Amino acid sequence: MPGRKNIYLDYNATTPVDPDVLNAMLPYFSENFGNAVSDHAFGWDAGEAVENAREQISGLVNCKPSEITFTSGATEAANLGLFGFCERYRNKGNHIITCKTEHKAVLDSMKALERRGFELTYLEVDPEGNIDLKQLEEAINSRTILVCLMLANNETGLIHPMDKIEKIVHSANVKLMSDITQAVGKIPVDLEKLNLDLAIFSSHKIYGPKGVGALYINKNNIVRIDPYFFGGGQEKGMRPGTLNVPGIVGFGKAAEIALFGMEVENERILKLRNKLEKELKNIEGAKINSEDADRLPNTTNVSIDNIDGNLLLRKLNSLAISRGSACTSNTIQASHVLKAMGLSDEQGLSSFRISMGKYTSREEIEFAVKEITNISSLLRKTMV
Repeated sequence: MPGRKNIYLDYNATTPVDPDVLNAMLPYFSENFGNAVSDHAFGWDAGEAVENAREQISGLVNCKPSEITFTSGATEAANLGLFGFCERYRNKGNHIITCKTEHKAVLDSMKALERRGFELTYLEVDPEGNIDLKQLEEAINSRTILVCLMLANNETGLIHPMDKIEKIVHSANVKLMSDITQAVGKIPVDLEKLNLDLAIFSSHKIYGPKGVGALYINKNNIVRIDPYFFGGGQEKGMRPGTLNVPGIVGFGKAAEIALFGMEVENERILKLRNKLEKELKNIEGAKINSEDADRLPNTTNVSIDNIDGNLLLRKLNSLAISRGSACTSNTIQASHVLKAMGLSDEQGLSSFRISMGKYTSREEIEFAVKEITNISSLLRKTMV
């Protein structure tokens, strides 16, 4: 159909760079191009920009600027945090607890740690995606050094009760790490209140540039990690290499914008999500996954019975929606998150995620509902 507009509904995968973020970044490509550690005016200007961004980001998540270490993204931050922490504290124990529904960036790192001799416990989840807090408590033993649980799930939007988790973990004198990537910028995240020991998040989920993220290391809790990379003294020796000044500046600006616009935007997005889900549930065989759980306001995960999910996504070619995580969406297999929640392979393959953002309009949601409804009906008829 000539001139048809494609509608983007995959904001949990990535977001477009906010125009104000781009404008903040541009001077650091060509005018203020100095290396942030150079000892002259160009370097000093770049260094000041980096520290200003560190303050902006710490303001969004309520922590000390010095607790933020810049990385190339949340995946690198996960590797740096997990390997750096676990190897440093290996003499105290080799047991780690995580969950079956974590992001692949964490799960793949856990598999690598297992190959290095660490023992892993993977917590089960109920049909909504919630962990059993009693199972968590019982899984902790004298060799446990770390619990790693995400704050909000990237596929279903489910939010774990981190306040309760923190009390259980710290009362056992164990450290707590969390992937807060999907939560930051969508819901208030207060690291001081959450009392996490380590946390990871990234810029491109909050309308900042790709290629920059952060590792949070709680100074009050006296957490130490061993360097995982070598070759320079940047970022206190934790992440050596020339700093990505334009990206960091963009990350900071995106954090500043997110902080001041979050409450109003959440109300608007939640109304759109409620409208979307109400109408999608009119489709024969449709089910909202994690519907009754505490969720992010922008995320909907839907299963439609007796539908070829791969064909559905191909037919919905004017809608940018996702089968699940962007890191695994090119692999045609049922989501590990949905399978952990008890869905069959067939149900998992007939599921998709819609994630909205600040440029999503009511008209786009109405169009998406019509398209999904019509294509689902068409596919069901051809399957009969």
